[in-house]
Amino acid sequence: MERLIEIKNVPIELEMKVNHARLEYKRSQVDLEISRSEGGLQIRSKPIRLNLDTFEARNSITPTAMRSIEQAAQKGREQVYETTGTYARHGKLLLQAKIGEQLITQFAMESQQVNTDVAMTFLPSTGPDISWDAGELNIRYEMDKLNFDWRIGNGDVEFIPGNIEFTVTQRPDVIIKYIGGPVYVPPSAEPGYKPLDETV
Repeated sequence: MERLIEIKNVPIELEMKVNHARLEYKRSQVDLEISRSEGGLQIRSKPIRLNLDTFEARNSITPTAMRSIEQAAQKGREQVYETTGTYARHGKLLLQAKIGEQLITQFAMESQQVNTDVAMTFLPSTGPDISWDAGELNIRYEMDKLNFDWRIGNGDVEFIPGNIEFTVTQRPDVIIKYIGGPVYVPPSAEPGYKPLDETV
């Protein structure tokens, strides 16, 4: 009798991939930033300063009211001292007088002396007070500057552990295949049917 069924077994197929452990080093990045600081030229000048004080020179010609009062008081004191001296000198001469001396006439002639000192001045008797402050010149020059800013990062080391990967490339299976001929029901429908000899 012929086989009617064929059974075929399909085994499982696995793919194994092994990844070994490794160290990965990432290089650091270096950034450079350049900036410029501008210099320049600065000049500072202070000119000479002349100080001219003519207060005393003007007061010697036309004094102020306060200065006039001071000068009049000074002249008054001088006049008192001079008159006192004159009286003292006359008194001394009178004490030492001799008969026949004409002291009165001498005294009268001294008192009639004309004062030729006229108080008219057209030129200052005192010059102006002159002073000065020295001048200054400051020059400051700065060159341009280049600034370099380095930014360096540290390199990173990363550890990647190993692993094993399994991949199923083919699933297991059972294939059942009918390999016999067609079965006719009733059997008499089969072409080339031969009835069984029942007479045997």
